[in-house]
Amino acid sequence: MTYSEHLRAVMKLSLPLVAGHLAQMGIGFTDTLMIGRYGVPELAALTLSASFFHVWFLFGSGFAFALMPMVATYGAKGDDTNIRRATRMALWLSLCYFLLILPTFIFAKPLLLAIGQTQETATLSQTYLRIAGFGLLPGLGVMVLKNYLAGLEYTGVVLVITVLAVFANVGVNYALIFGNWGFPEMGIAGAAVASLVVQILSMGLVVIYALKILPHHQLFVRFWKADSEMLRRVFGMGWPIGLTMLAEVGLFAAAAVLMGWLGTVQLAAHGVAIMLASATFVIQLGIANAATVRAGNALGRGDADHLMRGAQVVVFVMAIGVALSVFAFVVYPEPLMSQFLDADDPARDQILEVGRVLLMMAALFQLVDAIQVIHLGLLRGLHDTQVPMVVAAISYWGVGMPAAYVFGFVLGMSGQGIWLGLALGLATSAAVLSYRFWTRGAQMVAQEGASH
Repeated sequence: MTYSEHLRAVMKLSLPLVAGHLAQMGIGFTDTLMIGRYGVPELAALTLSASFFHVWFLFGSGFAFALMPMVATYGAKGDDTNIRRATRMALWLSLCYFLLILPTFIFAKPLLLAIGQTQETATLSQTYLRIAGFGLLPGLGVMVLKNYLAGLEYTGVVLVITVLAVFANVGVNYALIFGNWGFPEMGIAGAAVASLVVQILSMGLVVIYALKILPHHQLFVRFWKADSEMLRRVFGMGWPIGLTMLAEVGLFAAAAVLMGWLGTVQLAAHGVAIMLASATFVIQLGIANAATVRAGNALGRGDADHLMRGAQVVVFVMAIGVALSVFAFVVYPEPLMSQFLDADDPARDQILEVGRVLLMMAALFQLVDAIQVIHLGLLRGLHDTQVPMVVAAISYWGVGMPAAYVFGFVLGMSGQGIWLGLALGLATSAAVLSYRFWTRGAQMVAQEGASH
């Protein structure tokens, strides 16, 4: 393929994935907005519950993300049998994971009280999690089937289903949180029911689409039949991905704790800056997902030239995305942050002053984070997950977090120092992962080609 053909393929894959990630963020945004209008205790409980759910969900999504490169590789070989086997076993593993984790949702209150949450917040959180926790199963199922479809380059449906989920979430929240349209007023329990309903609806839609568009894969025929060999393959790919995501989520959670030590103004500015950085990061995440599919496709074909040309194009597209976000953060920090602040808030000017500095740091942060996530995606496409997991964990927690503490507190650089430490950790990961890919990627593909 020529560079222009690679560019068209990457854009066709990544644009729906980027939009789908943004739409997924919209679900969390609407939950927060609507519960925030219901009550402050409920908002605090939802924030805590959503974080609790999100951590377990991300860890369990490792099996789904492992499926994407596996399906891309098998698809390039025309191996429908292994596509079916891998998808089934990813669903099996997601079910087993759900059954293992479910008790933590049912008995969340003692866990939350043990980590210092108030009685009211813990009680409301348990109310939410005892309902929404059951949504973990369809939620993981949706992730598996979305990655199955994305691995075969059916990305448009991922966007459509996610957008429909956003609208459904708003409607059910409106009915059940506030008691509109003749429904009972359920408060935070209504938000939990809405989450569960939306997860089940999304699962139903993606199953119907998969069966209709790809009936020859027969995903659910003799679904109960065990496949220990493929189960081991998917598990071996998936658990390092889950731990890698957990390590990164944990890094940012710990950074928020450090910012809280500096005071409410610093923490509020950090929250707004992270929200803006996250919104632009999902662009890179969508491109990284496309990189995973393209790399998996090259691996299946045993075509090293295809891999390296595609990787160069992905890095080029990533650079454009980073340049746009850096420009926005450097040139328009105040207008961007003002969207999240009350004009009458007495601390508004202080938050903007701190946030302006943090967004400058976010410009550097965006660059190194984009480089590391793109190369994580490329290596994942080559079925290389265990070494990147170790690299990421050491970079985040062996370099990033200690550096954040030293810069922020020992050297007295406050919030700017904490963000500089995070950027240093991500830069370490970016440097090692990019070196690994550009020096070993072609060799990995050649070895795969030689084995067939």
